[in-house]
Amino acid sequence: MFNDLSRLGKYLGQAARLMVGMPDYDTYVEHMQNKHPDQPVMSYEVFFRERQEARYGSKAGPKCC
Repeated sequence: MFNDLSRLGKYLGQAARLMVGMPDYDTYVEHMQNKHPDQPVMSYEVFFRERQEARYGSKAGPKCC
């Protein structure tokens, strides 16, 4: 039962982060290791910055559609 509650908490936390536009770094690392083992994994700081830029755009100005 504790394992089920722990898993539920993880999924709820991940859903909350996705709702505010912040993908889960642990999920990203797991995906990269399983699907792209030949490519380097970004550090958390680089991952965070890249996700922010993808969501809000870079300093080059607003993007259209």
